[in-house]
Amino acid sequence: MDLATAAQVSEAVAEKMLQYRRDNSGWKICREGNGVSVSWRPSVEFPGNLYRGKGIVNGTPEQVWDCVKPLAGTLRAQWDENVNSFEIIESLTDTLLFSRTTTPSAVMKLISPRDFVDLVLVRTYEDGTISSNATNVEHPSCPPKPGYVRGFNHPCGCFCEPLPGEPNKTSLVTFFQTDLSGYLPQGVVDSFFPRSMAGFYANLEKAVKKFFG
Repeated sequence: MDLATAAQVSEAVAEKMLQYRRDNSGWKICREGNGVSVSWRPSVEFPGNLYRGKGIVNGTPEQVWDCVKPLAGTLRAQWDENVNSFEIIESLTDTLLFSRTTTPSAVMKLISPRDFVDLVLVRTYEDGTISSNATNVEHPSCPPKPGYVRGFNHPCGCFCEPLPGEPNKTSLVTFFQTDLSGYLPQGVVDSFFPRSMAGFYANLEKAVKKFFG
């Protein structure tokens, strides 16, 4: 995929993410606790669900972003229990890249290790919000690998948003809609995402404290 095509695809994903962020209709809460709420609604991208996580994290948007960003030198693999490794396959610009993420087995090994190849765009908005915007792609240097089931992220990402009057807190809104592939019972998938997203926020809170004190 050349730069012009990648830029076009990623901009469309970023616009879709903004639509998800603005559209509050149809969400059903499936998990709440510790200041974090996880909601879902049917995905229009694939026969699964779009999940939204919302929570306040103690830390500046820059600190929170440093922990979640899908860029070179990321801290993500050090604290996110759902990420085994994160590698950049190809950087097109400072804010546009192809990545490969591997995840460990989950749900008592009912879900075997997965890998995901994504096109990722980082956007910064005038109000200081930083967002990641990603979707699955194929990349010639990253064919399916033994030991991993290739999963597919449909438009997903996060928004690290400043909180007015609270410079040391960040509103983090996350969106996931992932086709895990393989022959998984739907019930396993439906219970996995809300739980793992709630865990993501709890572990992120600890990571920001650890890395930035």
